[in-house]
Amino acid sequence: MNTPKKKYSEDIILSILHITEKLNNLKDVDTILDKILFEARLLARADAGSIFLVEDGELQFSYVQNDTLLSEDNSNAALYADFSVPISDESIVGYVALTGNNTVVDDAYNISSEHPYTFNTSFDKQSGYQTKSILTIPLKTFESKLVGVMQLINAKDDQGRTVPFSSQSKLYIPLLGNNAAVAIERGIMTRELVLRMMQMAELRDPTETGAHVQRVGAYSAEIYQRWAKNRGIDQDESKRFKDLLRLAAMLHDVGKVGISDLILKKPAKLTDEEFATMRWHTVHGARLFSHISSELDELCKDIALNHHEKWNGTGYPGKVTDLMNDEPKMGEGKRGEEIPLAARITALADVYDALASRRSYKDPWTDEKILEIIKQDSGTHFDPEIVDCFLEIFDVIAAIRQKFS
Repeated sequence: MNTPKKKYSEDIILSILHITEKLNNLKDVDTILDKILFEARLLARADAGSIFLVEDGELQFSYVQNDTLLSEDNSNAALYADFSVPISDESIVGYVALTGNNTVVDDAYNISSEHPYTFNTSFDKQSGYQTKSILTIPLKTFESKLVGVMQLINAKDDQGRTVPFSSQSKLYIPLLGNNAAVAIERGIMTRELVLRMMQMAELRDPTETGAHVQRVGAYSAEIYQRWAKNRGIDQDESKRFKDLLRLAAMLHDVGKVGISDLILKKPAKLTDEEFATMRWHTVHGARLFSHISSELDELCKDIALNHHEKWNGTGYPGKVTDLMNDEPKMGEGKRGEEIPLAARITALADVYDALASRRSYKDPWTDEKILEIIKQDSGTHFDPEIVDCFLEIFDVIAAIRQKFS
């Protein structure tokens, strides 16, 4: 007969296995980090937490959640803070990365001088937050490869008071971390694969940089999240779609690999004939994903083909027939909701980034000028509802542009 303690342990292990199964269905690394941190905090009853990923020999801040400070409306801007921490014994996360040891702190402001690390109080002073208990673990794959560090902050009791992390949390959070590290590594590899695909386009078109496609992917994901929230879309469904959209939006211009260098690298305005040729990049891109084997393929095809359509029907390539033929026909432009949602979102993200970026033929526009144009084009070029969502989260948009500058 199972004792209550044994039954509790079995339930926790089953829960971790269930979380791992869900992680295996996610594609993009940011969605994976969001899920890991949420589930770890739920398991440990932690108010806040963050994840740092190993990048270029340092710990790059990569994700944060904080129930006290970050409401649903403003938390996403904090996700795109851009800073790193050395892998050294001076900080808690650096020490954990360096040693591979789980580290528990019951009172951040009273750490024994026997420990080499100290608690950095700058965030608390800036935000007014009061950090007390901290549980920090390395995120290692089964081959003992360090991919990052997860830090949980301020465990809570039944009355909502901050308490030390429980013995159960110290036991089971590292188990979750080991399984999570594998999912994180897979998500990083997927992101890198997408970026390498875009490097092919960058060889042809200098404007298709890794930073550009990361910005467009992040803009699109965050615009969609606000759209889904405004529409009351189920949270699990919205996170699943956001996971796919970020990756698919990054590949919006991959069809440019089929366009001549003379056009892509021309440092001046295209002639009408050249622009007519350029339009074919939408068809070339869609063809790459024509043999659909997953929802991600379908989303990539929708975006590649339709991200230059306009809400009023004056965009391109229009209603394409015989896509896979040597000479497919471009028909009248799609309009309104004939244009897939993902493409309507990516269209705005792409235009904003193009206007905000330096090009060989222009300087970056100011936000004031860009926002004026976007508002003017609401209902003609852009879906008005998507424009509203974009404007509602413009602080997040600005944070993304800063991070992937």
